[in-house]
Amino acid sequence: MTSVMRSFIRGVDAVNHRIGRIAMYGIFVLMGILLWSSISKTFFLPSLWTLEMAQFVMVGYYILGGPYSIQMGSNVRMDLLYGDWSIQRKAWFDLLTVCFLIFYLCVLLYGAVSSTAYGLGYWKTEPFSYLLGVITGSEEIGRLERSSSAWRPYMWPIKVVMIVGFFLMLLQCLSEFCKDVLRLKGEEI
Repeated sequence: MTSVMRSFIRGVDAVNHRIGRIAMYGIFVLMGILLWSSISKTFFLPSLWTLEMAQFVMVGYYILGGPYSIQMGSNVRMDLLYGDWSIQRKAWFDLLTVCFLIFYLCVLLYGAVSSTAYGLGYWKTEPFSYLLGVITGSEEIGRLERSSSAWRPYMWPIKVVMIVGFFLMLLQCLSEFCKDVLRLKGEEI
């Protein structure tokens, strides 16, 4: 069982490390969009797409960078008491708190899947089976949701990014759970 956990941890950490390192450069994409927005408002006609595109890039930056942040331990934590605890006590506390985070991420993932199904034109009650059907080709895409802004981009691409990000964060939390279990067993990570 320990070797399975270690393999899972290595695989998830490797994927989230690579994606997180790529997502870090999203801040430069965001800066470029905002710079173009300023230039176009000052010297040309204002671009319609810059505000929403900046929001979409920011969502991708945060959601795809979240698992990497958890992996690196750079998430916000109250160290008032935690900093002085032993490794065993920290592992127990982290084991408890990651369970709450896993539940929360499952709720967020369900909401992201439902929202994506809606964005693809599905209004019934089985979003997971619908998206699986879209992927396999047994379901058809309906009327695609668009933003209500003047630019009117399709909403499904950013919603797919949300699904991927929440899923990767859920996997990273399961990896952290396994690390805490191994720490409690007295093993090195």
